[in-house]
Amino acid sequence: MALALDAGSRRNRKVAAIAAFGAAAMLSLGFASVPLYRMFCQATGFNGTTQRATAAQAAAVKTTARPITIRFDGNVTSGMPWQFRPEQVTQDGHIGERKMAFFIAKNTSNRPIVGRAIFNVTPEQTGAYFHKIQCFCFNEQRLEPGEQVRMPVIYYVDPEMLNDPNAKDVPEITLSYTFMEAADSVAAPPEKQGGKR
Repeated sequence: MALALDAGSRRNRKVAAIAAFGAAAMLSLGFASVPLYRMFCQATGFNGTTQRATAAQAAAVKTTARPITIRFDGNVTSGMPWQFRPEQVTQDGHIGERKMAFFIAKNTSNRPIVGRAIFNVTPEQTGAYFHKIQCFCFNEQRLEPGEQVRMPVIYYVDPEMLNDPNAKDVPEITLSYTFMEAADSVAAPPEKQGGKR
């Protein structure tokens, strides 16, 4: 009888240990899921996520004869006291050509605000081929009360897009940004913000 209880107790401890391990693994996966999802989107262009390129990588890209139009869109989240818009709505160029576009942001409030831009491109299948070399979206932006800035984005569309049957015939790509107020907007000192000019 004592032997049977001892075996049952060992089995219960084993099941409890497996359950605890499973719970810890699921908790770890939950914490890792956001950065893993972000890495997946950046690597594949999933959901219109753009790519990041260095100046050296961009210099190695050859411009093609194939024209492409880039449309720009600028928004702010509800309650964000900024005005934000593209300086020009569309820009014509060629696939592989490096281009620069500007967005205008103005803080219409009476307090400093730190903004964070989220972005994507449409059609979604072009995200893997839209490369940014420099972008205001790489850093949070701090604007003083009433301050207005002109913010650049330098980009190109990778000629590899012409080899993708799902993307090669796309004549226009829309690059869209939405600014939201950073959670630490009031607390963040100016020297922690970068790249706004």
